[in-house]
Formats: sequence, structure tokens, C-alpha cells
Amino acid sequence: MSETNPDVDPGWSAQRKQLQEFASSILDSYERMPMENRKYALTVLAPTVLLFVLGVAGAVFLPLPILVRIPIFLLGALMLVAGALYPRLLVEQQRRGLENQLHLVITHLTVLSTTNIDRVAVFRQLGKEEEYGELAVEMRRITELVDTWNQSLDDALRRRARAVPSKELGDFLDRLAYSLNAGQSLDDFLLGEQQTMIEKYVTVYEGALGNLEVMKDLYLSMILSMTFAIINAIVLPILTGTDATMTIAAVIVLFVFVQLGFYFVIRTISPHDPLWYQQDEYRTKMGRQIDIALYGSVALSLVFIGILGLGVAGWTSIGQSIQYVMLDIPIPVMMAAPLTPLAIPGLVARHHENSVKERDNEFPGFIRALGASESAKQSTTRAVLETLREKDFGVLSREIDRLYTRLNMRVAPDRSWFFFTAETSSYLIQKFSEMYLVGRQMGGTPKQLGELISQNMNEVIKLRQQRDQATVTLIGVLYGITASAAFAFFIGLEVVEILATFSSDLNLAQFEFGKIIYAGVYDIPVIEYLLSLIILFNGVLSALMIRMVDGGHKVNAYLHFVVLVWIGSGSAVLTSWLAGGLISV
Repeated sequence: MSETNPDVDPGWSAQRKQLQEFASSILDSYERMPMENRKYALTVLAPTVLLFVLGVAGAVFLPLPILVRIPIFLLGALMLVAGALYPRLLVEQQRRGLENQLHLVITHLTVLSTTNIDRVAVFRQLGKEEEYGELAVEMRRITELVDTWNQSLDDALRRRARAVPSKELGDFLDRLAYSLNAGQSLDDFLLGEQQTMIEKYVTVYEGALGNLEVMKDLYLSMILSMTFAIINAIVLPILTGTDATMTIAAVIVLFVFVQLGFYFVIRTISPHDPLWYQQDEYRTKMGRQIDIALYGSVALSLVFIGILGLGVAGWTSIGQSIQYVMLDIPIPVMMAAPLTPLAIPGLVARHHENSVKERDNEFPGFIRALGASESAKQSTTRAVLETLREKDFGVLSREIDRLYTRLNMRVAPDRSWFFFTAETSSYLIQKFSEMYLVGRQMGGTPKQLGELISQNMNEVIKLRQQRDQATVTLIGVLYGITASAAFAFFIGLEVVEILATFSSDLNLAQFEFGKIIYAGVYDIPVIEYLLSLIILFNGVLSALMIRMVDGGHKVNAYLHFVVLVWIGSGSAVLTSWLAGGLISV
């Protein structure tokens, strides 16, 4: 029996084990990295070490306030840590790329395996699907081992199973290799693997959502810490006499770098599950409306910014009139007002996005009914759609009717289904429709294909509902952080103004108290501009985080950006107004 040391804390032992596993994963990531270690050390690690040394030297020797030295050191340390951990992040991103669409690839494999093509041709066909990213590369590597190096398919699968960074994909390839070597057919294995694949995909997806919850809590803690640092940078110079503008600017730079780091981490761990089908060949009505709204809103914002610029410079009579009006407008409001039109494309995309989600919900029932009807009637898709289109499929009915019309006009099935998927604008409908069409063209059983696709799509829709809930939670957290941070920033600025006014009114210098309050180190308008810039940067990065998590259209970020900027600006103006009212009382 093994003896346990009673003096050793079990919690510390678990933490030490986690640290050892993390260090081992970092070392392993350097081996898996596509760039040679020596080249990476010279091109990335060496510059980050130099930046860290310069940061330490600057923090020690530069004649700057301590609140400026600390951000300089932290920036250097942040660069060093980022350079050292980047291979780990790169391998994690590759792993996520392999696992995010694994369910689609296995479903596609299953559909192709039920047809009359050779089993190696199944992998060769998937290798041509560039939308699968890293998984398509893996499929090409498998076929290259078979075609170029004359290995058997099971040996090629086993070899790649040991090389891929994803445990889920590695286990699948290993099981597939064993089954093929034992004489089981490819379609029998894949059909029996469907439930296991779905369960594993659900586990991976929910794990990614769980990681997002952890990152959300960590992000909240870090932003609150940085908010406290900025408040100190605002308030302490009035007691120390240091340059307030330089101190605040240094902490703001650190604040932006921290947010950038969290953005890239969230981008890496978020599940890749896009909602929209993006293609450049055919512009749909929805795409045209979003483009018109986007270009129009950007042009309108640029016009407002130009007018604001004329007012700042005082050029022309219009600029002088604007300048007169601007004197009574708070800086945060002047920053947010010209950006407001950017919310228009986000609202348009949000409206169409709800329709895309409704089509996704209707498609499993449609494709299952289509496959069952084709098998029962032993007829073509066009003949089945002639009666099936009379059934109510909600918002999908229009696209089904247009699909039948094109097939009835003898448009090629490939082109008819392409226009069908383009008009639905759904990524899932596009992928599963393509699987159904290819499976039918290669001799697959329609009923089996329809049931297989319907089952898999229903599981993805359930997971998307969980992602929507996580997105709503994240939006609430980011909106709340923006409001509270803006309140804290500007309440600190108002405290400084109150102390400066108090010092000026009482003329503390004649009482020999002037040296404990340094009101002259503040340039209040410049500091207000800097704090407004924090609201702007926070709006940009927070909107991008929401966009990465929700998987919707890119222009959704514009809507959240405008709302975040207005929340921060409104909180700032309200804080200044309330503080001013207290002073007057």
C-alpha cells in the first residue's frame, strides 16, 4: 500500500499536478508548432525578452512616477509571457479548429460512406472541402499517406491519430483504423458511431461554453482591478504632484493590452459555429439590405465626424456655429453621437438573423420529410417537392417553393440547391443540403440520409440555444462593467476637480497647506478625453468579444459597439452631473 504524507496539503498537490501538466503542454506545443524552434526563438522569443529587459530597465532607471513605472514593467512582462505562451495558444487554436467542425465532417463521412464510392475516395472528397479548415488538411494528409506512401487506409488513420493535437479526433481515427483492420465496412462503423460522435461533440461544445463562463469571471475580476488602477492614477497625483496625464495614459495603455489579451483568448476558446452562410457568387436580398445599411451608416457617421471636426477647428461659418454649440456638450456625448448611425446595419442584420434561426428550426423536419417521401415514392426530388411544398414549413416555405420552381424549369440540381442555400443564408442548411445532394447523386438512400441529417442538425440547434444563453449573460456582464467602470473613472475625476476647487477657493498656499494638494498637475480637458478614449476602446473590444461568442453576422458588432459607447458615455455624463449638483449644494 502506498503511504500518504499527512503534512502535504491535498489541495497543493492537486495544484502542483495542474502546473506540471500545464508546463508539459507548453513544451509539447513547441514540438507541434509548424515553425522550427530555433527560428521561433530568434524571431519571437528574443524580441520579447529584449522588450522585457527594456521594460525592467525603464521601470528602474527612468525618472518617472511609480504609477508610470509599474505599467511599463507590466507591459514588458506581458510581452514576454505572450511570446512564451503563443505556441500553446497556437496548438489550442489548431485543436479547436479540429474539434469545432468534427461533427459535420463525421456526418459528411457517414453520408459519403453510404454511397457507391471507394472508401479512400470518401476521404479524398472531404479533403476538397476547404470550409472544414484543419480537418480538410487532415483528410488530405490521410489520402497522401495512402496515395504517395502506399500505406493502407487503416495504417494511415492510425498514424495520423497519434499526430493530431485533438484527443477527440485522435480517438475517432484510432477506432476507425481498428474497425477497418478487423474487416468492418466503413458505413457500418460510421452509422454505429453517430450517437457516440454526437455525445462527444455535445461534451466539447458544452466544455467550450464552460470555459467561456470561467473567462467571463476572470475578465470581470481583471477589469475591476484595472478600473481600480485607473482611479488611483487619477486621484493620487493630486497628493504626490506627479504628471497626471502621463500616469493616466500609461495605465490606459496597460488596460487596452489586458483587454486585447482577453479578446484573443475568448476568440480561441469560443466554439466555431457560424450562423450565416457567406458566399460572394450570389447576392441575396438580405445581403443587399445589410450592405446598403452598412455603407449608408458609415457614410453618415463620417459626415457627422467631419462636421464635428469643422467645429473643433473652427473652420468656415458652419464650423464656428458648431463650435458655439459644442461648448455646452460633454465630451463623451460628442464622441458617441457621430457613431450612432453605425447601429443601423446591426439592427437590420439582427432582424434577418431571427429569420435565419427560424429556417434552421424548420429544416430538419423538411429534409426528413423529403428523404422519406423520395424513398417511399421512388421518385425524383422535383416530383416530391411538387406535393411537399404545399406543406407549411414556416419561413422556409418560400425557399422550398423557389427550389421546386428552379428544378421544374430544368435548372441543374447543383445550381438549384445552391440558390436555395444562398437564399436561406444559413450555414447549417448549406452544409447539410450539400451532404444530402451529394449523397443522392452518388446512390445513397434518401430516407437514411434525411434521418441522419435531421438528427445531427437537431442536436446542433439544441447546443445553439445554450450558446445564446451564454451570450446573453456575457452581454449583461459587459454592459454592466462598462457602466460601472465609466462611473468609477469620472467620479474619480470629479473628486479631483472638487479638491482643486476647494484648494483654489480657500487659497491653501497661504496656510502652508498647498504642498499636500497639487491641483496644478491636472489638465482636466485632456484627462477627460483620455477617459472617453477608454470608453471607446472598451466598446470596440467588448463588441468584438460578443461577436465571437454569438457566431452571428459581423455587423452585429456595430450595434453592440454603439450601445456600449452610449452606456459608458451616459454613465460618465450622469456621474458628472450628479457630482456637479453636489458641489453646488
